[in-house]
Amino acid sequence: MRVAGPLLIAAGAGLLLLGGCALQPVYGGGGSSAAAQTLGSIQVSLIEDRAGYLVRQALLDRLAAAPDGESRYRLDVALDDEITGRGIRSDVAITRERRTLRARWQLVDTQADITLIDTTSRSDAGIDVVSSQYAVVAAESEALDRLSREIADQIVARISTYALAEAR
Repeated sequence: MRVAGPLLIAAGAGLLLLGGCALQPVYGGGGSSAAAQTLGSIQVSLIEDRAGYLVRQALLDRLAAAPDGESRYRLDVALDDEITGRGIRSDVAITRERRTLRARWQLVDTQADITLIDTTSRSDAGIDVVSSQYAVVAAESEALDRLSREIADQIVARISTYALAEAR
């Protein structure tokens, strides 16, 4: 019981100090927040291949993007989707794969014609290779779906953080 008193005092002091820090919610203000306003005015360019389709759809779901012609920003994304064999048995059969999805993306202000953000996002997933080819193809497809959502989440989080910083 002797330890509980100092711990409670330290926790209380920590809470008081936390109130004075510069942290603030990204979506503070709801739909009128800087992040929500920015995310709602982004047009997502077409992205090639199946992975591009999945990433674009995930972005559109998260952005509530503006219709064509009404957007202030344009999001351009180029993807690199790669599957590599990792685990190899003594008979040279691959037992594990790694699927990596990399996105090089740019947020462009269409009114000023300048690039505001130019960066990359990356995510990967491990896949077990089993004797059923169907199961392997299904696992690779599921990994691509998951990676597409993760890339979209990373992009939206980065744009939201940028919008909040610009609003200050």
